[in-house]
Amino acid sequence: MTLWYTGILAATVLVLGGVAYFLLMRGLWNDVDSTLERVARAAAQAAQQTATEFVPPDMNDLLRRYFGSNFADRFYQFLDPRGEVDPRLPRQRGAPLSVSPQALKNATEGYGTFETLPNGGQYPLRVFTFPIVVHDRLVNVLQVGMSLEGLLRERQNFLWALATLAPLGLILAGGGGWLLARRVLRPVDQMTQAARRIGAERLAERLEGAETDDELGRLARTLNEMLARLEAGFAQVRRFSADASHELRTPLTILKGEIEVTLRSAREPAEYERVLASALEEVERMAGLVDDLLMLSRADAGALRWEKGPVELDRLVEEVAKQGEVLARGRAIQVAIQSLEPLIVNGDEQRLRQLLLNLVDNAVKYTPQGGRVTLSLRRAGGVSGYPVTPQPEASPDPPIPQSPDRPTPEWAEIAVRDTGVGIPAESLPRIFERFYRVDDARSREAGGTGLGLCIARTIAEAHGGRIEVESVPGAGSTFTARLPLAA
Repeated sequence: MTLWYTGILAATVLVLGGVAYFLLMRGLWNDVDSTLERVARAAAQAAQQTATEFVPPDMNDLLRRYFGSNFADRFYQFLDPRGEVDPRLPRQRGAPLSVSPQALKNATEGYGTFETLPNGGQYPLRVFTFPIVVHDRLVNVLQVGMSLEGLLRERQNFLWALATLAPLGLILAGGGGWLLARRVLRPVDQMTQAARRIGAERLAERLEGAETDDELGRLARTLNEMLARLEAGFAQVRRFSADASHELRTPLTILKGEIEVTLRSAREPAEYERVLASALEEVERMAGLVDDLLMLSRADAGALRWEKGPVELDRLVEEVAKQGEVLARGRAIQVAIQSLEPLIVNGDEQRLRQLLLNLVDNAVKYTPQGGRVTLSLRRAGGVSGYPVTPQPEASPDPPIPQSPDRPTPEWAEIAVRDTGVGIPAESLPRIFERFYRVDDARSREAGGTGLGLCIARTIAEAHGGRIEVESVPGAGSTFTARLPLAA
């Protein structure tokens, strides 16, 4: 930044210096030429007013008035129309000024000529050749000249000043720009050092400077938000790994214990069959857990394949209700269909069956003996691709208007209600997380892994829908799955 800034500033100084040099020299040349022209015209006018003398009697006063009190470096002389020095007229001491043929020709035609002539010394002369006309007749040619010493000295002084001050200004400006850039970019260095310190084990740290309202502050806030997301993701992965390890460790421990006890002594064939059957149950449980984890990981990676096709939801709800009756048979829980409408959606029938079966299985597990689980299927309207849900009276969001030219999308709404223990309000936001259990002991006793609701939500979202829950502790819960109907 400092090099670019200094380079641009140097180019700007060169351009401004060139423009200033051009304007200065043009002004100095104009001053010299205008002074010579005024002297010549004043002398010619005075000569025209003198009847007997060609040279004004106050010529010296005239020169002093325009050239100053000391006009030793100013020259004048009178020539005859042929360009020779007129012997009748006085002239200054020194060698006569030369006149070019072009200047003499211009004088005979009635107008003056500016020329720069060598003076035999260090500085040249600026000469103005002007005709003196009396009664419409050229009587003499006046040459007025002055040394360019002052002009050249002014030019030299300006160039010296520019050559001295420009590098000094560039050095000062470059140093100031470097200090300013270093100060401005110091937060970037601090962010870099902090980012190097922050690793997977220190994701709770945050970058400083996020409170400032500038570009660096916005960068710090964005990076802090990214770190917060990474921290949440790492925490979820750690929790997921720990829960998965714990879920797999339990059946492995049971398997190991039963096999070790069985191998300590000889057993009857029936005892071996019992141990193998128990081991098979644990293996099936681990296989189911692994399948669920594999499905969720594929869904997260977007690699889960779905078999799309028309699915009759009313028939699917009836089949799941029958399976629910089998699950609830040993606990005297009634599983029934409350209402049913013939509706069709596009999706994967096996996955949708798994969704409903997970909801029913969850309802049966948390419903005490003698309770009731009901299923209902109905058509529901929606707006802009989302189901219509009532908003609280204090909600600041206005209702979404429906366009008369745009058809309102319709949804299949599947509700699974139970009369179970319910879910505490503080647990509702987390029940769809992986391996989360409201009552950990009861869930393990019932055989749950904490993945059923997470899988159900994943399947619903993959079909363009969603799942909502309403629960009252001690009174039961209602899980509602909404899926878009087929066109």
